[in-house]
Amino acid sequence: MTELIVALDVATIHEEETLLQALRNTVTFYKVGLRLFTAHGKRAVDLVHRYGGKVFLDLKFHDIPQTVAHAVKEAQKLGVESVSLHLSGGSAMLKAAAEVHPRPKLWGVTVLTSLGAQDLRVVQPRATLPTMVKNLARLGWINGIDATICSGHEVAALRKALPHLDMRFITPGIRPAESGAHDQKRVMTPGEAAVLGVNYIVVGRPVTQAPEPLKAAQNILAEMRHAAAKALEKP
Repeated sequence: MTELIVALDVATIHEEETLLQALRNTVTFYKVGLRLFTAHGKRAVDLVHRYGGKVFLDLKFHDIPQTVAHAVKEAQKLGVESVSLHLSGGSAMLKAAAEVHPRPKLWGVTVLTSLGAQDLRVVQPRATLPTMVKNLARLGWINGIDATICSGHEVAALRKALPHLDMRFITPGIRPAESGAHDQKRVMTPGEAAVLGVNYIVVGRPVTQAPEPLKAAQNILAEMRHAAAKALEKP
């Protein structure tokens, strides 16, 4: 069953708490990212825990191996469920993070869903986007990363290219059909992601900026349940 992570990409603790109050008993997993964590740090994480939720700390670590390992240790002290890091940081960085014990789950970013093929060509002129995603996903799994963050459009190809790996997927860039893409380029609906069997979808503005965040979250969950059920009915 695909789970929903709501991205708390807001500026203030008051806004965060308003969302947590509205979504309590419906959503249990939340992303605390760069904006909220830079503004409020541990306080933002503790608030989610106070409402009984789990935290995906999305700071996308990318630095020398020792620095990232220390960051993972500090994230463990915060009690977060998972942290993100850039797989492009390389084998030594990934291995150093994976060797921290105890530690949160490590979720590796392949290529940001805000990037397209043209963006990639600026830094990797000869690489195609699917090849880059596949190579980074493989690098992560070889070095002990617990799950892969990628566009939903890449999930089927990764499963086919890396069938020997017990891959778990976290998919951002999720937009209900009636929502705009905003700054995302490789988007997918919640129902499409559920049919693919991704483990978690990450949704921000379609919930947090909705007139009724609770209703928006409930609609996303219902869409995923319906799509998954219909997929099971097919011969």
